[in-house]
Amino acid sequence: LYYNLQITMITLDPRIDEKFLTYPADTQEKMHRLRRLVHECAKELHLDKLEETLKWGEPSFVTKHGSTLRMDWKEKNPDQYALYFKCTSRLVETFKLVFGDTFTYEGTRAIVFGKEEEVPVEEVKKCIKATLQYHKVKQDKTLGI
Repeated sequence: LYYNLQITMITLDPRIDEKFLTYPADTQEKMHRLRRLVHECAKELHLDKLEETLKWGEPSFVTKHGSTLRMDWKEKNPDQYALYFKCTSRLVETFKLVFGDTFTYEGTRAIVFGKEEEVPVEEVKKCIKATLQYHKVKQDKTLGI
């Protein structure tokens, strides 16, 4: 009998929960939902490890073969929140190629969500997965999406 024993170890950082508490109440749940999507994607990819941390004061997710994924809400743009990607990677340009105007983009560094916007979960998960395994898929024109 064969059992799939691949388990994703998620290293949680309590500072992320503290950071979420600084967000407006209506934004906290949206940020928690994005965080859950990241965890879900890591498990679906059977990653060995996903590390949560704060980078530049933003909740961030790091994997062995991925590019750092960050998320945040900023007081200067209170009606939106975003997923942030390394701007020198091909991630956002590839998301634009694959998903077109499904998302609102901020240059080569972010996918921005309006607080009242319905998040397209399946498309976001594809972006998260491409980011979490970026160094394995970066030679593929569409990053495996």
